Amino acid sequence: MIHKELAKLEEQNRPIRVGVSGAGWIGSGFVQQCNSVKGMSVNLLADEDISLARATFIRSGVDPSMIAEANSPAQAMDAIRSGKKVITGSYQLASQTDDVDIVADITPSPAIGAETALSCINNGKDVVMVNIEADVTAGLILKKKAEEAGILYTVSSGDEPGCLMELYDFVKTLGFEPIVIGKGKNNPLNTDANPDMVAESAEKSNKDPYQVASYVDGTKTMFEMTCAANAVGAKPIQRGMVGPKADLETVSRIFALVDDGGITLEPNTVDFVQGSAMSGGVFIVTRILDDRIQDDLQYLKVGKGKYFTFFRPYHLWFIEAPISVARAYLHREITLISQDQPTADVMTVAKKSLKPGDLLDTFGGYTFHGLMDHYEKARSMNALPVGLAPGARITKDIHKGEIITWDDVLLDESQIVVKLRREQDQLLTKHSGG
Repeated sequence: MIHKELAKLEEQNRPIRVGVSGAGWIGSGFVQQCNSVKGMSVNLLADEDISLARATFIRSGVDPSMIAEANSPAQAMDAIRSGKKVITGSYQLASQTDDVDIVADITPSPAIGAETALSCINNGKDVVMVNIEADVTAGLILKKKAEEAGILYTVSSGDEPGCLMELYDFVKTLGFEPIVIGKGKNNPLNTDANPDMVAESAEKSNKDPYQVASYVDGTKTMFEMTCAANAVGAKPIQRGMVGPKADLETVSRIFALVDDGGITLEPNTVDFVQGSAMSGGVFIVTRILDDRIQDDLQYLKVGKGKYFTFFRPYHLWFIEAPISVARAYLHREITLISQDQPTADVMTVAKKSLKPGDLLDTFGGYTFHGLMDHYEKARSMNALPVGLAPGARITKDIHKGEIITWDDVLLDESQIVVKLRREQDQLLTKHSGG
């Protein structure tokens, strides 16, 4: 049991020493949660905003005098060995520091995630991604590089894709046939949502309005379900998925195969539902043909007929991410990685009309949102992966609702995430014979 293994490390004063990228909402939450996890300690925290990293440690109970800023591995190791916590503006320092056992990227940024992961791979450090945005953008090439280097690369549980993989393993182990793999969206979909529109609700929940808007406009959901799809070789029913309103009484009927009166075209599909009943949870609709098992599952109130939905009513994001970190470190256990051939991608769509010279802002902003589609369809349209959209400069007139392509933007080609995505696309083109 993981908790017993961690307790033993605690007794031996040999905690798993974790380096973290990101001191924002999710990163600071992870650091705070680790205070409750025996046998695990965050000893290095990286964020370009050093003051935010410092405040995160102080908020978690660290005496300010026991926090040291470091810019080199030697400085970091000296501080850690003297019992101090290290803060840094470098997302590469954790991977270069001997006194860090494993690194976790806990940001929503593909650019930061790619930099963190690649640095870990190059420096022989295992890495756990609480960052599905980076994995959807360049996870396949990162996985390949990690395998070649003998490094563990995995996406964490806690966010919906990782939680779905745990549920998927349960369903597949029992021999049930997954029909639809999905999540309950926390709020009604509005692709026009921007920070101004969600400012009041963001303030009430003490959250970043851009991040809240990225949930409402669907970008986060598209990332999540693309990450899950690529891990199991699934596809959406249609571009953007369907997202029907559903609850536990109706979801199995809605997502039954078309021949059985539902909307699903083929098994192994991803989608999401709207409505409060399943909000925040993850589910898998299965088809079970064995009469005896059907009867028993009906008796157990899982469903009826031949479609049954297995539902986990919550996901705890960074709060449960330490479990994936522990499993990765103690057992080299992978929670989620992309298959070698992606089945889905997230395209960039204009939220408003754009002109040459305009800069795309960021997820949940005013200029674009993400839209999921089959990988081959997105590729045939030369659609710009939404993970590369932040900071891209528009080069031609774009209408609202138009899919933005690689040819419509200028990218910062020095960015690690851009280089990795280009390398990934070249690899896939080579393998497909294109």
